[in-house]
Amino acid sequence: MPTEDDVMDALSNVIDPELGLDFVELGLIYGVEISEGNVRVTFTLTTPGCPIGPHVNEQIEEFVGEVDGVKTVESEMVFTPPWSPEMMSEDAKFALGY
Repeated sequence: MPTEDDVMDALSNVIDPELGLDFVELGLIYGVEISEGNVRVTFTLTTPGCPIGPHVNEQIEEFVGEVDGVKTVESEMVFTPPWSPEMMSEDAKFALGY
């Protein structure tokens, strides 16, 4: 059975092409739910108008789908609460000069 840590490790491969950092470090992953191998990931984008949404869905499904024990992957993009730079990890803040 996959764990939340397994899924978060897989999600660290989802990269924001403009910022060059992964979605986990950027604080863009809002939630991971796992039930009997079925994984649901809730995420956001840095701005609602960001054009990479469909690409992110594909990456989430690809990388999480490769985790042992994962049967299905569902991803949902949300904009509540709105993302802000304070949600980033300390490493991401440092890398981006915050």
